[in-house]
Amino acid sequence: MDMRRVVAFVAAVVVLAAVPAVAEAAVLPWHPCATQQEPAAECSAVDVPIDRAQPGLGSARLALARLPALDPAHRIGSLLVNPGGPGGSGVGFVQYGGLASPDLARLRERYDIVGFDPRGDWFSTPRITCDPATLYDPALDRFPATGPGFAALVAHNRAAGQDCLARTGPLLANADTQSAAEDIETIRAALGEAKISWLGLSYGTELGAVYASKHPDRVRTMVLDGAVDHARPLRRAILEEAAATEDALVRFADWCRGSADCALHGRDVLRFYDDVVARAGSGAVWSSELGRSATADEISAGVYNHLYIREEWPALGRALAAAGGEFPDAKGLTERNQFLSPIYGAYRAIGCHDFPSPFTGPADMGLMAGVLRIAAPHSWRYSEYWDFTSGCTGWPVPAKNPPQPHPVHGAPPILVVGGAHDPATPLAWARGLAASIDGATLLTRTDDGHTGLFNSACARAAEVDYLMSGRPPARGTVCR
Repeated sequence: MDMRRVVAFVAAVVVLAAVPAVAEAAVLPWHPCATQQEPAAECSAVDVPIDRAQPGLGSARLALARLPALDPAHRIGSLLVNPGGPGGSGVGFVQYGGLASPDLARLRERYDIVGFDPRGDWFSTPRITCDPATLYDPALDRFPATGPGFAALVAHNRAAGQDCLARTGPLLANADTQSAAEDIETIRAALGEAKISWLGLSYGTELGAVYASKHPDRVRTMVLDGAVDHARPLRRAILEEAAATEDALVRFADWCRGSADCALHGRDVLRFYDDVVARAGSGAVWSSELGRSATADEISAGVYNHLYIREEWPALGRALAAAGGEFPDAKGLTERNQFLSPIYGAYRAIGCHDFPSPFTGPADMGLMAGVLRIAAPHSWRYSEYWDFTSGCTGWPVPAKNPPQPHPVHGAPPILVVGGAHDPATPLAWARGLAASIDGATLLTRTDDGHTGLFNSACARAAEVDYLMSGRPPARGTVCR
């Protein structure tokens, strides 16, 4: 869900086309963006209340970027994109080629492609700001099973949250997805569109589903790819996601052992991985990118982030081999960590609103950590939901959007895409989300990687055909 992953692999995307045009929209003033790889990109901004129930808290300014339809005579409308996160930049996705693949040309022809940075993120202001050294401590035990260890985790997270609050102001307490979904409605009105289309990836599926739940009559088409089921109980979601990450790691290891394209070809890759993680746990794996030894959690997180894109697996093999070599350097893994990402503060703050800690104390957390190791015997050191919930244990800002159903009634057909081997969003989540949306179609992929848009030509084609025509694929469609 890290924006760096999205920008790094935009070349893997695809698309196709068809359908009648709707009214033109030009309420916002647009101007050429200052910096971008897309010369046609235009920028603007929309102001929204920080808290709609308390106007006195002031407003936030949301940054927007647009690629105008190349065939304005047959323009369908605006397609809003959210690349994930929480904390991903829609502005960056649009400006730096997120939909630049030739396969996506039909969307570019008929849609204004609109990216926005949600409240607190990237180019929107005020930005969620935290001291990186306070927010992330590599020496902190994120799996405490003792009273002192749990107290240290709580104290650290409380201090980190208070620091973010002092630097950010009242926006931090209102950086939840419910508030962000209402911001989308403000954007829609500012665009002058009666209805919008939506392409949401990963966390963008939760944001899109909440918007559709609130404003079903404002949706033309909606793709929810890499689905998050926000109604799922957190303890269940933690274990489901950990098992999905383990499945992806095992599949990578099987491929790597048998493929000449992998630097660890012919090796017992899981044993090699376990050895690298164990050595990192004792401080024996250097990272030239960090300028210090990498932790076991950082190694595991770096592997996890490489699993997102199937075409990245050869790079993962090289990075893992380098981390476990005679003169180890984990640079290839730690540079993919989100712990030190510029959006980690927003990621944490929004995550604590939407996925607050369920843990009541050290015994409870220790028991859950033990079950986690059973679900993910190799990859347990890092999964996103554990990162959320352990990082939110002691967080001082009350959660405004804890797990809850967001049923959608009265919207046109919505397309939900889930992967049987997605390392971040298990297929069970896609099934749960689709079941909460009246008339939704679930498209299942059986290949690897996170989201169909970045990993499956079949899923990409289905998504584009649906966005163009408004007609979802046949029920039960499977991309193999």
